[in-house]
Amino acid sequence: MNVYCSKGHENPSGSRFCLHCGEKLDVAINQGIQPGQTLGDRYLIVRQLGQGGFGRTYLAEDINRFRELCVLKEFSPQVQTAYVLKKAEELFQREATVLYQLQHPQIPRFRELFRSNLNGKEYLFLVQDYVEGKTYSSLLDQRLQKGLRFTELEVTELLLQILPVLEYIHSLNVIHRDISPDNLMLRRIDQLPVLIDFGGVKQVAAVVVSQYYQSNTGAVIPPATLLGKFGYAPPEQMQTGLVEPHSDLYALAATALVLLTGKQPSELIDDNTLSWKWRREISLSPTLGVVLEKMLAPIPQQRYQSAQQVLQVLNPPPSYYPPTQPPAPVRVPESSTVATLAVSPSPPTSPTPRRDESRLYITPHTPHTWWTPDKIILVFLLLTTSAVVAVWGANNLLLSRFDDAQPQPTPTFSPTKQPLDPLAQYSPAERSRKQKLRDRRQRLGIDENFYVSLVNQIFWENNPSLQRRSLTNEPADEQLRTQWDKTADQLLQKLTILSSASRQKLGTYGGSDRDRWKVEVNNLNVSSRALYDLGDAAFFQQFPEQESKNYIDQPIGQVWYAFVADKLNAILARSTFQKINFDSNATSRTVIGNLKSSAGKVFIADLRQDQLMEVNLAANSQILWSIYSPTGKYVLLSDSQKRSWSGKLPESGFYEFVIVSRSSQPLSYQLTLNVENPTPTPSSTPSDTPTTELTPTPSETVTPTPEATFTP
Repeated sequence: MNVYCSKGHENPSGSRFCLHCGEKLDVAINQGIQPGQTLGDRYLIVRQLGQGGFGRTYLAEDINRFRELCVLKEFSPQVQTAYVLKKAEELFQREATVLYQLQHPQIPRFRELFRSNLNGKEYLFLVQDYVEGKTYSSLLDQRLQKGLRFTELEVTELLLQILPVLEYIHSLNVIHRDISPDNLMLRRIDQLPVLIDFGGVKQVAAVVVSQYYQSNTGAVIPPATLLGKFGYAPPEQMQTGLVEPHSDLYALAATALVLLTGKQPSELIDDNTLSWKWRREISLSPTLGVVLEKMLAPIPQQRYQSAQQVLQVLNPPPSYYPPTQPPAPVRVPESSTVATLAVSPSPPTSPTPRRDESRLYITPHTPHTWWTPDKIILVFLLLTTSAVVAVWGANNLLLSRFDDAQPQPTPTFSPTKQPLDPLAQYSPAERSRKQKLRDRRQRLGIDENFYVSLVNQIFWENNPSLQRRSLTNEPADEQLRTQWDKTADQLLQKLTILSSASRQKLGTYGGSDRDRWKVEVNNLNVSSRALYDLGDAAFFQQFPEQESKNYIDQPIGQVWYAFVADKLNAILARSTFQKINFDSNATSRTVIGNLKSSAGKVFIADLRQDQLMEVNLAANSQILWSIYSPTGKYVLLSDSQKRSWSGKLPESGFYEFVIVSRSSQPLSYQLTLNVENPTPTPSSTPSDTPTTELTPTPSETVTPTPEATFTP
């Protein structure tokens, strides 16, 4: 089996050092819990995610929750005694109480604490939600391989999105203790940073082990609270174990510099003075530079004391950042899509202010006074309005004395400047084009953020020379903007063939959807592999260029999910699914039908091991087919253009026959099964074959051979 380092890097079995980061691997420790084992009659281990000093972390399926993915954090010290386990469980219960209080969308939800006995060994586990995404450490490694780093804009956005999370946990008197690129994840579903791996769990482990050694060996070891990574944790935390909210701010600033420079703290800290020397590596804007320096001040009292203070100084211009606090996020006003060109990776500007984002946009601190800028403007407007009305009234009174019969014009007054049309900066033709795209996207119910990400991906794939350059609203980029809009138009056209429900969910699909789909099709004795075959046919018909790419974690991968979701509904509705039954003494069955463009169908037949089967498909070469055994262990055919298969069946159960069309035109097919001694269909189980399932339609007929009969 594969082994993993503490960062989650996968390595071949038997590796002694991580092939990605060089970390020494404890191969023996990986021989305990294995993939496929079930813990507590509930958690099916999928694979190991990583390992640390006190245990491993596993990805598991929660059998009691539709196989929903979750994370198991194990406490497994080298010393396994009754005292260690009992004390650990007591402290873990206390820590679990703290973690259970953390209810924030950017913190994995804590589920439970449980003990499990496996092969005579006791294990303690913390169970948390699984976050599908990549750590910032992994993202940085990927960029460094291409000679790239994080930009100042990206790091600023990260700070603005994670500081409210720190403000939240600090308000509950919780300190993370271990912020670093390894413990920040970019969640795939919404591209928001998520704070993982709270240091309190490690603190419990350290306390237990230190108390054991002190009581049994008398050895003098460092206090158990000395947690944190060198260079990320502030000096006082490493020396005394004391932590405050500013300790997390220090670690966050160190994380930001690592992302900006691509270098570890040890490369940015002077060995003699222990001071940060990052300015020789990069040049930042004055605001961000000052903020990072103060967050990294060597004296704790000289740092910002709260996350809110950092937000006050950063004071970003009104920009859209998804809300990080409950309740549910509010959609961005539609005008923001076209106010700035969507190709730019920077957030759209000038949205309507929202209540939930108030903590993100805090003005710089000023001495407390009743005369705030808002109140001054309000008073000015009231006085101006009063003056104008007074002058208008006086004029009316004077004029009425000279010409009472002459009608007076109604005065107009605009106390504030009306907002300009966000499209006004473009030519009439471009303005009209963008308006049509926006209206079309709205009618299709496609989320704006996902739409921008999807068009960006395809635009950059079609223009690799741009190297992800942001387009501007200047005349020089007009031609590229035209090309971007053309890409958007083509994508919207392809998305129209999806169902409304699938389009509206674009941008939110993930592993939990695949798990749910698997359960639903398995209930019909259909495999998820067969379901994906149908989804692939429809998806690759529209996006053939993606067939050789790793697209699943890209925005275009969400479109694949949507196609599969529609195919699932078609299977459940029996429009693309059929069960083939054999009556007594029947040895052959033939099914005739038509497939629309990029359509497919799944047939299943209950057969037995060692039966002889011959199956033939009469169809155009653009119709491919696959044959899967009941367990999926044997693939008799896969996306094949062969038109026959014969042989002895390797196992018993429901065999799947999947046919899909790769043509843009409707095509007919004829599928014939010849089976020696097929299993007859029990007459007492008519529910196995619903009437609606096998009733011939104008496009499909079932033709029994002379020795076979068809029972609808």
